Amino acid sequence: MHPDQLTVAPETVRALLDRQFPEWRDLPVRGVTGAGTANAVFRVGDRLAARFPLEPADVESTRHRLEAEADAARALVDGTRFATPEPIALGGPGAGYPLPWSVQTWLPGNVAADDDPGASFAFAGDLADLIEDLRAIDTRGRTFTGTGRGGDLRSHDAWMETCLRNSERLLDVPRLRRLWSALRELPRGTADDVTTHGDLIPGNLLVADGRLTGVLDVGGAGPADPSLDLVGAWHLLETGPRQALRDRLGGDDLAWERGRAWAFVQAMGLVWYYVQSNPVMSRTGRRTLERVLADGTPT
Repeated sequence: MHPDQLTVAPETVRALLDRQFPEWRDLPVRGVTGAGTANAVFRVGDRLAARFPLEPADVESTRHRLEAEADAARALVDGTRFATPEPIALGGPGAGYPLPWSVQTWLPGNVAADDDPGASFAFAGDLADLIEDLRAIDTRGRTFTGTGRGGDLRSHDAWMETCLRNSERLLDVPRLRRLWSALRELPRGTADDVTTHGDLIPGNLLVADGRLTGVLDVGGAGPADPSLDLVGAWHLLETGPRQALRDRLGGDDLAWERGRAWAFVQAMGLVWYYVQSNPVMSRTGRRTLERVLADGTPT
C-alpha cells in the first residue's frame, strides 16, 4: 500500500514478544486481516493486539508518535461511553523489524466497513453520543498544530491537486474540482478547537445489530476543528440518519459544510491511492464522494 512498505511475519512477532515480553511467551500469535493501512496487526492470545507500523521512519520519531498515541488513547478510555483499545506496552526494534511497536487490548466485533450501519437511525444516535463525548474531553488548552485535517482547508490545496490529477481516469474530475473550489473557501468560524477522533471512517468503528459498540485507531485523537468529526455523517450514514445526526448535534450550516469538506478531502485521497492495494478503502472513498456530491455545491 505504501512505498517501501515494511513486511511483518508472524515469526517476527513471536520472536519480539519472546525476547521483550516473556510473560506472553505462551500466548498464541495470529495475524489479523483487514482494510487498515497504517499497521500490521496481530492478535496475542485472546485479550491483546500487537500493532506494527508499516511505513518506514526513524526510530525516535516513531517512538514519540506511539507514545503520543498511547496518551491520546488513555484519554478516550476514560472519556467516552464506547469501548476503546487500552494501551498496554511499547516494544522496540529487533528480530529484523526496525521500528518501535505497540501492544493494546483487543476489541472483538465487526467493523462498519463489513457490517454497514448506514441506514440505522440508532447508529446515528450512537455516533452523536460519541462525538459529544469526544468534544467534552478537556483539550488542556491545546489547539490544532498539525499539518493534517483539522485546521485551514486551503492548506490542503497541493494535496487535493495531487488527488485530482491522479483521479482523472477514475472520477469526474471537472465536477470534483468545481466542488473543491467552493469548499476550500469555507472560513474557519469562531468555535474553539475541541477533542476529535480525527478519522471516523467505517474501518475504525465496531458495530453489532446496527449499533456502535467500539472505536478503533484512537491514537490520533486531539484538538481540532469541531467540524472534523462530522466526516462520519458522510463516511457512515445515508441521508435520513445523516439528518438525524445533525438534528442531535445542532450546529450551523457553516459547521456542517466544513464537515462535508473534510470528508471530501479524505475521500479524494482514498479512491486513487488505494485503488489497487486496498479496494475496501478505495470503495469507501467512492461512496463518501457520492454522498458529498449529492448534497450539491455551496453557494
